[in-house]
Amino acid sequence: MKTLLQALIFLIFLFAHTFGFSNTQNSTHLSKTIAPQPIIVETIGTGKPILFLPGFTTPGTIWKETIKNLNTNRQSHLFSYAGFNGHAPIKMPWYATIKKAIIAYIQHHTLTDVIIVGHSMGGNLAVDIAAEIPEKISKLVIVDALPCMREVMMPNVPAENFYYDSPYNTQMLQMDADQFKNVASMMASNMTNSTDKVSTLMNWILEADRTTYVYGYTDLLKLDLRPVLPMVTAKTLILGASFPNAKTVKPNYESQYATLANKTILIAENSKHFIMFDQPEWLYTTLNTFLANEK
Repeated sequence: MKTLLQALIFLIFLFAHTFGFSNTQNSTHLSKTIAPQPIIVETIGTGKPILFLPGFTTPGTIWKETIKNLNTNRQSHLFSYAGFNGHAPIKMPWYATIKKAIIAYIQHHTLTDVIIVGHSMGGNLAVDIAAEIPEKISKLVIVDALPCMREVMMPNVPAENFYYDSPYNTQMLQMDADQFKNVASMMASNMTNSTDKVSTLMNWILEADRTTYVYGYTDLLKLDLRPVLPMVTAKTLILGASFPNAKTVKPNYESQYATLANKTILIAENSKHFIMFDQPEWLYTTLNTFLANEK
């Protein structure tokens, strides 16, 4: 049973409530007196907006090195999520609340001609948001994210099979610190080829609120964005990692994004899930080429 559980965990993580929000201008910290918010935002620079959405457990700061290497005169908005990286958790449902908060942020700040760059779950959010408010979003960059990862991991398993109070989730919530650290270590080592980044990824997992971590991933396993792809009008760049099998990765992307009209799909060779760690120069060059033409 223990071996089966470990195998399931490996497969799941291999691929990767309110409408309020807080804004941290140039690293100003959120006051502890404010109720927990779904999103925490840091802005850098001035100009038209470019939103950077990280993946599951990952802080918005992961995008800072990328921002330093981009040739764009835009204001960067770096998002982080409740329950991760020391931020207080929020009530479930988690993913839906995060999505609504980002849309509310865009509307509250009257942002237009928005570019969204999203990694993993951040890529899912980018698609979801662009489908709901297409008139606000001009471009998307989706970094190693599929509209329905469940279909690749567990084909034909319906979303209804995943729910918060499942036996699997109960086991995850009841793991002691050593057991969970072993899980985090295994997962982190399979998300990057850069050995010096493995401990960073592991620590992000370990410092996450456990309930957010478990139930939030349940939200992602239930997610299927393929029906909303025709609603996306933004010009889209999709970047996939070659791991685990370069021959099957691109066909999976082409199949799942088939109904997304205005797209380009490129694959990062010799890269696992965190392309910004494994192929940073390729990422910078590819992004700059895509962003060079603002229209």
